[in-house]
Amino acid sequence: MKFKLSFLGLAGGLALLAACSSTPQWRITENPAAFARLAPGQQQLVREGKIGIGFDATAVRLALGEPDRIREHTDVHGVREVWSYVTDEGVNDFMFADGYYPHHYAYISPNYAYYDVPAYAYPIYPVRRGSERFRVVFKDGKVISFETKVR
Repeated sequence: MKFKLSFLGLAGGLALLAACSSTPQWRITENPAAFARLAPGQQQLVREGKIGIGFDATAVRLALGEPDRIREHTDVHGVREVWSYVTDEGVNDFMFADGYYPHHYAYISPNYAYYDVPAYAYPIYPVRRGSERFRVVFKDGKVISFETKVR
């Protein structure tokens, strides 16, 4: 019983810590020197969880947190770094397979919709579905554009 209660307490504490670390205020308190280096207008945007043109990577991390994906985009105008912030859309499926060759694969979703899965199927890997909610483009270490998903 003690183990179960301490495990639940630990899990709850970690969930609370994860929730707190996702706010701009938490990131500001974790890196006050970087926040102090920002101009007053930039500081206000960071407090609101927003960014602006000309922000550097540190200021963007203070405002938005760590990106989910970082890509490099190259075209005739040069190389740009693209940060994507992705949101889960509530569907976390799992790819399943049976033990025979050829394998039968299926996706199992939380609403228990399933296809072609034998009773002895086992999970192979999780399949995350989500969409990009925010994109930030850097050139020479500064934000040159950003996009927000409207719908």
